[in-house]
Amino acid sequence: MATDTWRALDLSLHSALRASFSSAQSLLDPTFWIQLGGVPGIAIIIFIETGLFFGFFFPGDSLLIVAGVLASTGVIDIRWLIPSAAIAAILGDQVGYTIGLRLGGALETRYIRFQKNIQRAREFYQKHGGKTITIARFIPVIRTFAPPVAGAARMDYRRFVTYNILGGVGWVTVTTLIGYALGKSIPNIDNYLLLVIAIVVIVSLIPAVVEYARLRRRE
Repeated sequence: MATDTWRALDLSLHSALRASFSSAQSLLDPTFWIQLGGVPGIAIIIFIETGLFFGFFFPGDSLLIVAGVLASTGVIDIRWLIPSAAIAAILGDQVGYTIGLRLGGALETRYIRFQKNIQRAREFYQKHGGKTITIARFIPVIRTFAPPVAGAARMDYRRFVTYNILGGVGWVTVTTLIGYALGKSIPNIDNYLLLVIAIVVIVSLIPAVVEYARLRRRE
């Protein structure tokens, strides 16, 4: 009797783990979100990835690439896709900046160590803020945290808004059109979406790896 009970528990545990793993895979699968919500769903994911801390794991680049591929086949209207995703990306960064501005001020008041870090970030964003906000758009994870740090560092708001718009429109347009061009030039590319996603992920990580290697050499 006890053995049967343990077997049943074991099977239940394995089933739960498989279901959890399957759910996690779905969350990271761009086609899942596109099928679930279409253009509005894409815009929501882009907003969450760029505006909220927990959204860093969402597949922004691959989502836009796959959406561009599907737009080339007529599944999605690219005339709605690019403006919607660009607006979501811009609004997301604005929210991130606001969160950083409020949290940064509170933490700076309470913790002395944080004041030193904020001062360093402030000096960095005064010199490289525009470039950082723009380039960060094309680097996963960094694009989620760059706006809050800019807010905490009190980067000039007008300057932030300018580069936020430029970076948001540029990132969405370039990434989506790459997918669109691939869809138009490669027959039946929708059969190779997993390969396309893998390539996008690897390529998007290259800038971060290069920058990390540069920092290591300087040390």
